[in-house]
Order: sequence, then C-alpha cells, then structure tokens
Amino acid sequence: MYTTSRRRARVALPALAAIALLGFTACSAVVDGDTAGAIDPGAAPVAQESPFDLTSANTDERVRIDPIPEAVAALEASGFTPIQAGKLTVAHSAYEPPLGFLAEDDNRTLLGIEPDIAQLVADGLGLEYAPENVAWADWPLGVESGKYDAVISNVTVTEERKDLFDFATHRTDIVAFSVRSDSDIDAIGAAPDVAGLKVSVGSGTNQEKILLDWFAENEQNGLPAGEPVYFEDNAAAQLALASGRIDAIFGPNPTAAYAAAVTGESKVVGTVNGGFPANAEIGVTTAKGNGLIDPVAIVLNTLIADGRYDDALDRWDLSDERVDASRVNPPGLPRP
Repeated sequence: MYTTSRRRARVALPALAAIALLGFTACSAVVDGDTAGAIDPGAAPVAQESPFDLTSANTDERVRIDPIPEAVAALEASGFTPIQAGKLTVAHSAYEPPLGFLAEDDNRTLLGIEPDIAQLVADGLGLEYAPENVAWADWPLGVESGKYDAVISNVTVTEERKDLFDFATHRTDIVAFSVRSDSDIDAIGAAPDVAGLKVSVGSGTNQEKILLDWFAENEQNGLPAGEPVYFEDNAAAQLALASGRIDAIFGPNPTAAYAAAVTGESKVVGTVNGGFPANAEIGVTTAKGNGLIDPVAIVLNTLIADGRYDDALDRWDLSDERVDASRVNPPGLPRP
C-alpha cells in the first residue's frame, strides 16, 4: 500500500519569502553543532511552479508499507520496549526543506525526507509513527534518556557518537556548491575550482573544513586562496549570492537542490561527500545497545531491495544521496 505520485502545487512566493523558507545552513556539522539574477527586494510576488507540495496534504503522498515480518520478529526478540506502547517515537528538527520542516498550512505537520523515512521504519516495524519536533541540540539527551525511541534528523555517523548511540545508515552525507543561475561557473569539484572565490560556508561545519583545506592547498600551489564568508543563516547567504556579494554557497546538498528547484535563482555546480576525503553517512540514531537498531536496518534494507526506498528519495529529488545498503554502526568520521 504505497504511492509514488508527486503532488505538484502551484505556490505564489515572493523571491525573498522563498529564500527565507530555506532556513539556516544545515549539514551534519551545522544542525548537530557539527548540514540567478539579482533579487529585487521591491519586486512583486512571482508565481513559481514548485515540484513539492508544502502543505499537510503531502502526507497523503508518502510511500507506505505493511509490517515486514522479519523486522517485526527481530523487534520482538530484541527486548526493546517502545516509549509509547505500540508507537515509534521519533525526534525530528523542523529546520530545513526538504529534510524536515513544518507544513505551510498548519505549521504543525512535519514534512520532508526524514519524516518520510521515519514513517516507513515505523510501518515496517508494525508500529504507529509518533513524530516529535525538537530542537536539534536536545536530541542526544532525549534519545539517551529514553524520551525518544530514535532521532532522524540529518545525524552523521561519527566515531565519537558511536560511544553513546547506534546507527542504521539511510543517506549519504553530500554537500554541494551553489552559484547564481546566471553565473559563468559551471563546475566546482576540486581545490583549483574555488581559487579566488568568495564562498559562504557554515562555521564549524564539515564543509568548512573541506573548504579551508582547499584554500590552503591553493595557497601552497601559488593560486589565490579564496575567502570563506560567514552568515547567520541560509537566507542571508542566499541574498548575498543573489546580489553578487559572494560567488558561491557551500552547504548541504538537499538545501542546495531545494533552493534551485523552488526559486530558480541558483544552480548546483558540484557535490562532494561531507566527510571528504572520507565517506560520511547519515543514519537513523538510537540509544546504544537498546536492541532497536537491527530491526530498523532490516526495514531499511528491505526497502532498498524492493525499490520503495528510491521512491521515497525521489519524492524530494534526493536520489543522489541514496545508499546501496543500510549499515549498522559503520566506520564514522574520526574523532576530533
């Protein structure tokens, strides 16, 4: 019992409002403390054909599944007891389309790929999905203390986190370079490509480390180093890009792809793994050793094998972040 059709809603958004909707820069490193032409502020609203339904009706389009017997049996054998009987309580942070955000018509319903994945996991385990919108900084204590069964909120697997949490991977951590849609820059994929550029990046993020390493490499090779530029949020960075004050934004791929699709004011010109040169993955996160993670991985791997995982990613144009298999506690980003 699932659907793969995408509801297309025509939304009238002023350019600035569309940008503001994107929120702050979020890759694993930001949201976890760790993911065009110039815009005229006085311009009239422009109707955009959005590829996404941003209303609560979007939940009707979610991919749904029946309980997976193997996963249900594994859950029963694990000794895991849900916080709420018969329910899977999942913490999310409503921070970034298309990852996790609140429906525009009720400001309450959680939408995005992360709630979609959570719904599938709950379905596969034979449990009712019970989402909780929480501040990103609050999930570690909430999961560890048993307030939430799991968190699905763009959490990157790291060796340090594996001390306290278990992971079942469901997305590759991809970060992207965006430029104005009318920019002459067509590709960024290596250090020389950012030589001399002003690039917005989130402070303390995975992508900041990559960018600063590339700038240092350019300097060592006699090329202009480039300049990192920091903003309070993604809306400010998008405005700076549109006005030509910066050349590019380096941030999470979902955010970049969403901005390009919804506003048409930017384009993605390159992606790299968020753990570059290592491989970083995003995972469903549970308390260490509570028995839940293996049943979750069974659900995810079943979905990957039968194609419904791809259907879920395709709903948000995130097929480039797919994983070939859900891995339990794979090697994570190294300790600081």
